[in-house]
Amino acid sequence: MSTQHSFILKLSCPDRPGIVHAVSGFLFERGANILDSAQFGDSRTGEFFMRVHFQQVGGDPGLDSLSEAFSVLAGEFEMSWEIHDAELKPKVVIMVSKIGHCLNDLLFRYRTGQLPIEIPAIISNHKDFYQLAASYDIPFHHFPLTESTGAAKAAQEARVLEVIDQHSADLVVLARYMQILSPNLCEHLSGRAINIHHSFLPSFKGAKPYYQAFDRGVKLIGATAHYVTTDLDEGPIIEQEVERVDHSMTPDQLTAIGRDVECVTLARAVKWHVEHRVVLNGTKTVVFR
Repeated sequence: MSTQHSFILKLSCPDRPGIVHAVSGFLFERGANILDSAQFGDSRTGEFFMRVHFQQVGGDPGLDSLSEAFSVLAGEFEMSWEIHDAELKPKVVIMVSKIGHCLNDLLFRYRTGQLPIEIPAIISNHKDFYQLAASYDIPFHHFPLTESTGAAKAAQEARVLEVIDQHSADLVVLARYMQILSPNLCEHLSGRAINIHHSFLPSFKGAKPYYQAFDRGVKLIGATAHYVTTDLDEGPIIEQEVERVDHSMTPDQLTAIGRDVECVTLARAVKWHVEHRVVLNGTKTVVFR
C-alpha cells in the first residue's frame, strides 16, 4: 500500500474514555487507513498522549482541510495537537562551535538518507567547519563572538535568529555549540531546539563533565539530548545513552568514548523529533519509538 498521501497526528489532552475511539472514527469517516498508532496515559498527571500515522485512501483532502475538520474534535477533548505531512522533510539548522563530531555524524546521516531532513544552514561562532559544510553544499554562516558583553551577544544572536527565521527552520540542533543561549532566544525556540550535553544528566552539568566524571570515579559515562530551555541543562530529556568505563581510563579516553555516545544520542533525538514522535509532558517527554 502506497504511503504517498500520509500524515502524522500527535496530541495530548486530559485523559478520559473514548479518545481513541473518537480519533479512529474521525479518520475512518474521512477514508483514512491507520498505518501505526501509539498511545500513553500518564496516571500521575491525568494526561493522555497519542501519535497516529495514517494514509488517505479515499481521496486526499489535504493538510489544511484535515486540520480544520479535526479542530472541532480537538476542542471537544481539550487537545493540544498537530497534524503533519509525513512526506515533508523538516528544515533543520545546525549550530556548532569548534568540536565537530556531532556535526559530522548528522551530516553523514543526512546525506545517506538516515535522517529525513533538509539542512538549509549551518551556523557557527568559529570558522573551523566551513569546508565541511561546503562539501555538503550547505551554506555556512560564521557569526563570531569577539566580545563578552551583553550587547555583543545580543547582536550576534540577532544574526543567528535572522538565519533561522529566514529558512523557517522547524528545528535547531546545538551540535556542541558551546555558548549559552539568551533567555529571549531560548523562548523563541521553545520546543524546537535540541541540545546534546556530554553527560548523563542530571549529573555533571556545566563545563568539562568528563573531567567531573573522572574525578568521581564513575563506571558509566553518558550523553543526554534534551530540549533547550532558559534553565541551563534542565530541559525535557528526549534520549540518553551510556557506555561502561573503568578506573584505568584517563579523562581524555573518557572524552573519546563519550563523543561516540554523543553522536548516537543526538541522532536518535533528532530523528524522533522530525518524525513527530516526541510529545512534551511538563518537564518530561513522551517518546513514541
